Amino acid sequence: MADRDYGLEAWRAMLLAHKAALQAIESDVQRDGRVPLTWYDVLLELKAAGAEGLRMREVADRVVLSRTRVSRLVDDMVRAGLVHKTPDPYDGRVSWAAITDEGAAMLRATAPVYLRSIHRRFSVYLSDEDAQVVAEALRKVAEQDHGVDRD
Repeated sequence: MADRDYGLEAWRAMLLAHKAALQAIESDVQRDGRVPLTWYDVLLELKAAGAEGLRMREVADRVVLSRTRVSRLVDDMVRAGLVHKTPDPYDGRVSWAAITDEGAAMLRATAPVYLRSIHRRFSVYLSDEDAQVVAEALRKVAEQDHGVDRD
């Protein structure tokens, strides 16, 4: 019998858990009439950036849930009044995005639903010890130097 590849098993389990949890959390948030999780992700980053906001490239680099079409996503949020975009006065190729008061209010309204759903759809399945191990292991992966091969 071949040796099990626990690294591969962990990778697959992480992908399956990620997909299942995100779909369930998205469903919970949408059922409660809140913004999509991709919007929530952008609002979180813009809120953390403060009043000056972020360059659109920085938004794309920081968001976790939508790595593609971030510009279209932000444009939709602008039309909804949650974000405003302004051109950089010194570089016409650059646009800045910042959260509006309405966006901050939507972020505050969505947060409790999002946090309850994370607990219900993810955290409840982990003991404190499990959660600590998972968090530490995934943090190591997230913080690694992705440009270096480690065979």
